[in-house]
Amino acid sequence: MVGRARRPGLRYHRAGIPSGRIQRQIDQRTDMLAGVSHDLRTPLTRMKLQLALLDGVDGADELKEDVDEMEHMLEGYLAFARGEGTETPEATNLTELLDGVVAQARRKGGVIDLHSEGELMVPLRPDAFRRCVANLLDNASRYADHVTIRAGTRGDAIEVTIDDDGPGIPADRREEVFKPFYRLDGSRNPGTGGVGLGLTIARDVLRGHGGDIDLSDSPTGGLRARLRLPL
Repeated sequence: MVGRARRPGLRYHRAGIPSGRIQRQIDQRTDMLAGVSHDLRTPLTRMKLQLALLDGVDGADELKEDVDEMEHMLEGYLAFARGEGTETPEATNLTELLDGVVAQARRKGGVIDLHSEGELMVPLRPDAFRRCVANLLDNASRYADHVTIRAGTRGDAIEVTIDDDGPGIPADRREEVFKPFYRLDGSRNPGTGGVGLGLTIARDVLRGHGGDIDLSDSPTGGLRARLRLPL
């Protein structure tokens, strides 16, 4: 079968889809996500007020926990939508950005080593990418004792690898964990395992930059997350 001819003057993604169409789809999805999340905050607020009047009623505490969890999920979606939907890519010193994210993760108690190959300049939406790396470091630090992050140029891309010595993720579930709200531990408590959005947001951010993320076994015994950004 003869493939469809490409239109001259258009930039194409690896799959042969015009990059402008991909960006429009990302923008439309982000706008919709922000709108839905914002609209849901009003009924959630009403529910919280009504539950406050049910203090002591059987089942009220469980409902409050469910509402708190929903609110936490919405805040995560809104934070992502605000950054990705309004930011313009700009030349960014990736080394400095990683320094800042790692410093913040260390203040939370994470034991993290950072190795960067000099000054790495790359066009980024800095807030969105900062959130992406922060999510990955939070995940790694939650389950591991030690995390290592490395950044450098590999061919026509910049590669960032995050290795940890935690329990890792089974190979047959590494694609599943990118689905929204998917939780390996099965817990519904955001305090012990987040809300299941960290890896979803990370992949969306990377693909929005024309790159991607994959997971594999780490030489340190846990999980490796490899982020690639085109130059």
